[in-house]
Amino acid sequence: MGSQLTSEDKEQITARGMKTADVEKQIHNFRTGFPPISLIAPATVKHGIHQVGQKRIEELVELYRLYAQSHQVVKFVPASGAASRMFKNLYEFRTSYRGTSEDQLEVLKDRGPDSVYYFFEHIQEFSFFPTLLDALEKRGLDFDTIMQESRYEKILNTMLTDRGLEFGNLPKALIPFHSYGEEFRTAFAEHLAEGAVYAASSGNDCHIHFTALPQHVDLLEAHFQEIREKYEKRYGVKYHITYSIQHPSTDMIAVDMDNNPVRDENDKLVFRPGGHGSLLQNLGKIEADLIIIKNIDNVCHDHFKQDTYLYKKVLSGYLIALQDQMFAFMNGLENPTQSSMKVIDSMWSFVESKLNVIPPAESEKWKKEEKVEYLKKKLNRPIRVCGMVENEGEPGGGPFWVKNSDGSTSLQIVEASQINRKNPEQETILQNSTHFNPVDLVCSTRNYLGKAFNLPDFVDPATGFITEKSLNGKAIKAQELPGLWNGSMSDWNTVFVEVPLTTFNPVKIINDLLRPEHREFQ
Repeated sequence: MGSQLTSEDKEQITARGMKTADVEKQIHNFRTGFPPISLIAPATVKHGIHQVGQKRIEELVELYRLYAQSHQVVKFVPASGAASRMFKNLYEFRTSYRGTSEDQLEVLKDRGPDSVYYFFEHIQEFSFFPTLLDALEKRGLDFDTIMQESRYEKILNTMLTDRGLEFGNLPKALIPFHSYGEEFRTAFAEHLAEGAVYAASSGNDCHIHFTALPQHVDLLEAHFQEIREKYEKRYGVKYHITYSIQHPSTDMIAVDMDNNPVRDENDKLVFRPGGHGSLLQNLGKIEADLIIIKNIDNVCHDHFKQDTYLYKKVLSGYLIALQDQMFAFMNGLENPTQSSMKVIDSMWSFVESKLNVIPPAESEKWKKEEKVEYLKKKLNRPIRVCGMVENEGEPGGGPFWVKNSDGSTSLQIVEASQINRKNPEQETILQNSTHFNPVDLVCSTRNYLGKAFNLPDFVDPATGFITEKSLNGKAIKAQELPGLWNGSMSDWNTVFVEVPLTTFNPVKIINDLLRPEHREFQ
């Protein structure tokens, strides 16, 4: 395996901050693949997913309010995605469109809500439309004439390329999402607006951390400085915005379909980003007592935000309540000889019923000392409380009960691609899944002594992904690290809480912005 890598390759690997042994392990993973995760059952309401009643909601919100007055809260926003993915169908149309002949207009016959036709039919309803009109005018183009003559490529060139707005080269964070009268808000700005309501700590300090591509950090910061004073005055907070990038050391080597390393035109090894699992390193550097994680594109218009505000506080309060008990137990285990078996049993019951960790069958025969060591291991871990939304569409990745390598059973967020769908039993479990995870997490990465956990210690390395990609027209294989909220948090204490569908408002394609939750007027 090592013979495939030359001395020049090893120098290139070292220069990226990587180890040769790690790259060789990646190549080995391509050859052997990753084992599928063995599901035991779907997590459902009253069997792994908690529903919170109104009285408890009020208690948790108040608990979080008091906690935030004296603790550091940080909102963590994975924002490394380029906006070009939002415009995939527009790019394809722009590439194939050649005027107004009947055969070229065939692509406009699809009139569904995700179609190119629907985009042009409703183009004047997007928040960026006034800006687009200005950009067309600067190019000496008239919108009405363009539409009458069906010269749609002129609009797309102005919108997507450096001939105008350059949306295709921007981070998704900087795309105008919503209109508020004469004002529009980008996805970035919406996270500032949200964060002021549920992520402000003592002294009205609001800490938000954005991950970004290296070429986008300056753009994000310039946008922040442009709106900072207005937003701080509007929401009565002081923003502390920080950024980080996915380090090249988290990239993964690419291989061809025969599992040999791919090389570029200069005979250099080709590496690709390791997916959102790469952000574990970024997350581990956040200094906070509580971290709220939410994707850059999961925002909505102000009129639709109330559930989001409420349930972020509910999830946070839920975590705080659990963590207080965990920390109390860990302090008690510092001197286990003073803890009676009755106390040990109460800890055991807490781990099972509240943290959803079912011990291995042989634990029934364990002595007190063995139970204490097991409790220390299970209690002294990072914790996450994950919002779960009822799945109204096709079954996919989501919350499941999974058997762990130590024989225990716990909750995991599992993607459909990690499941052996050729196995009838596993497919049935997947089909019976009722909820999915909208990347709505509240986390604590510090132990009961206030020290930060080393997050790589809690990763399951066997939960990576292998996908097929294209490079210069040739098929290649790409590998991703265990997903940030999947295998990268596999050995965390994991709790699922049901949240309403109204808290999940992603913008995956540009037409999503035409949905009611993203519109100013209803």
